[in-house]
Amino acid sequence: TCGDCIKSGPGCAWCKDLVSNFTKTGEQEAARCDTPAVLKEKGCPPTDIINPKNDFIKISNKPLKAGENPVQIQPQEIQLDLRPGMPYTFQLHFKRAQGYPVDLYYLMDLSYSMKDDLENVKNLGNDLLKELNKITGSARIGFGSFVDKTLLPYTDTNEAKLKRPCSDKNEPCQPAFGFQHVLPLTKDGDKFKSMVAEQHISGNLDPPEGSLDAIMQAAVCVNEIGWGNSTRLLVLATDDGFHMAGDGKLAAILEPNRETCQLVDRKYSKSTLWDYPSVGQVARKLEEQNIQPIFAVTKKMETVYTELSKLIPKSAVGVLSEDSGNVVNLIVDAYNSLSSEVIMAHEALPEFISVKYTSDCKDGEKPSDRGKCDNVNIGTEVVFDVTVTVDRCINSQSFLIGPLGFNEKLKVNVRTRCDCECDDINQPHPHCKEKGKVVCGSCRCDPGFLGQHCECQVGQKDVASLKAQCQKDNGTECEGKGDCVCGRCQCHLTEGGNNFYGEFCECDDEHCEKYANKQCAGHGKCKCGRCECNEGYEGAACQCAKSDEDCKIDGIVCHERGKCVCNQCECQRGYKGPSCKVCPTCQRPCQESCVECLAFGTGPFEKSCVENCKHLQHVIVEKLIKHDCRVKDKEGCWMLFTMTEQLGFDKYIVNVLKDRECPEGPNIAAIVGGSIAAVALIGLLILLIIKGVLYASDLREWKRFEKDRKHEKTSVTGITTVLFRNCLVILWIWAMHLVLRWHKAILKL
Repeated sequence: TCGDCIKSGPGCAWCKDLVSNFTKTGEQEAARCDTPAVLKEKGCPPTDIINPKNDFIKISNKPLKAGENPVQIQPQEIQLDLRPGMPYTFQLHFKRAQGYPVDLYYLMDLSYSMKDDLENVKNLGNDLLKELNKITGSARIGFGSFVDKTLLPYTDTNEAKLKRPCSDKNEPCQPAFGFQHVLPLTKDGDKFKSMVAEQHISGNLDPPEGSLDAIMQAAVCVNEIGWGNSTRLLVLATDDGFHMAGDGKLAAILEPNRETCQLVDRKYSKSTLWDYPSVGQVARKLEEQNIQPIFAVTKKMETVYTELSKLIPKSAVGVLSEDSGNVVNLIVDAYNSLSSEVIMAHEALPEFISVKYTSDCKDGEKPSDRGKCDNVNIGTEVVFDVTVTVDRCINSQSFLIGPLGFNEKLKVNVRTRCDCECDDINQPHPHCKEKGKVVCGSCRCDPGFLGQHCECQVGQKDVASLKAQCQKDNGTECEGKGDCVCGRCQCHLTEGGNNFYGEFCECDDEHCEKYANKQCAGHGKCKCGRCECNEGYEGAACQCAKSDEDCKIDGIVCHERGKCVCNQCECQRGYKGPSCKVCPTCQRPCQESCVECLAFGTGPFEKSCVENCKHLQHVIVEKLIKHDCRVKDKEGCWMLFTMTEQLGFDKYIVNVLKDRECPEGPNIAAIVGGSIAAVALIGLLILLIIKGVLYASDLREWKRFEKDRKHEKTSVTGITTVLFRNCLVILWIWAMHLVLRWHKAILKL
């Protein structure tokens, strides 16, 4: 629609002409949205091109009433009607006025080391008012004091010490306290003198004081202090450093500072319950209340408070003399320095609005988040160029812009121009088949009709077939991001207020990868969920400058084993390292049949070696110092070779040892001779054993025979001897038979 077109970008325009030929394709209405120049080329009359511009309305300032302060900032309220993404710049004038009132609140450290300073401050009131009135004509002063939290380890909590923390018993001393508000802002110098004269010194233990506690209360207790519509100055007089957030844990204080006024009987009631505020909290509250702090400190503390001043806008540091005798001149000099520096800034901005400043001052031509001019004298006008940009369509919003340290602010009201203003006739139109009205050149159909010309009537077609036309690959209807109407997807709005798009509403331009919290890293456009990177960038989120310098070694990218993405190698197939040089898990392909065919002309690839072994280069060598592989070939010989990996995958140079290790055949003569000798030796050994047994048996029988003869016993013994000898003979024959069988078996082997 025209509204979608206007929202899509500040350079987009819409053609509402019905005559122009924008309806040839299914994307007919999208063709009406383009740059004004392209629409003119397509034949759209200039009067029919809708291209809203930014608009500026200055709201007249209200007339001053009697007694009000002079106006220093112009304008005081404006209305901006902005096109999303189209910046608008307006001028903001600031002129320091004569006689602008000043409120000064004197906040003094009353720890014991400031005893001499207190005496001089008691006589300070009239002198200070006199000097300020010379500059502004209207000044008020107030007074407050502080020491530190009345808890260990900051203050001695002995009951007597709490009531009288001073070491000298003969001088006046008030009980320990955190912060107390003594005198609201007043023009009465005598009252200042009398009230301060009633103050006495106090004391604590550790050197850092509760300065930030006191500053916070002086800033947030606006009514109690009496801050008016004026230049607000807060003078902090001290001779020591300060505690800050986190230090309260030393006294078991865990609750953070709440940044609210907590004065009860003019004393800080939460001193022992709340932690010290942080420097950031103090800086924020001072800026919110347009209070400019002046740190009047001793020489030894100058460096500390100078660093603190860098963190707090519109603050100054002055060095006190030993007894604070120079405090009036210090304050006047600091005031002149602060008031001559103009810092233009805005309060918290609404979401999707950004503001930049430039000025006609020195070094002010560069856009920044704050505008700054130095050495601006009374009556001098400075001009700031303020550029406001709205990123997307928003409801009416407002914010304030003004110089820090001044109460005057410019109110900026912002609206967005996201709707097309077309003077259409509110009646059925022939272009829409009389079933709808023409709105900015496209049809807005009556209920029950759909289509670009309202040509589709719901109910004329089969519902199932219409829904099938809205399903991608039989999936969810319109991907769950739209409604199927008349066989076409009508896409829903995205979270950002744009439309899903595509035939099945499968695309949107808001959900691409982010880098540094920026979609497509700010270096590309999100199109249908993918980043289209600008020239010179790459990566899934366009986060990288396109380069392959860090991927190259000797001009080769990633050793040809990976891709260079974001100037880093993405290795493949297990290769590692910054240049994909090594593969820790890979093994050398020693079982490589190509080595056998290349080096010796044998093996499985004997007839197709050239075709199958292009990835190897082989070299026959006479000698190898060491080898990577030892592989047996088809003939049973061992091939020895080394493999050196080349660029890319599976490419090697193979150094093959010329001579293979082949095993020798068996020695038949030695085997036969050895077998015969072994059989003969075994047979001889058996014969000797049998012979020995027979001899021993004969000798024993002979002796027995002789003995029996003597006793005339002959018959039974003789028979036994004959049987035994026959058994031995049978055993010898069987042994010889076994030996002959063994001999035959050995010969076969």
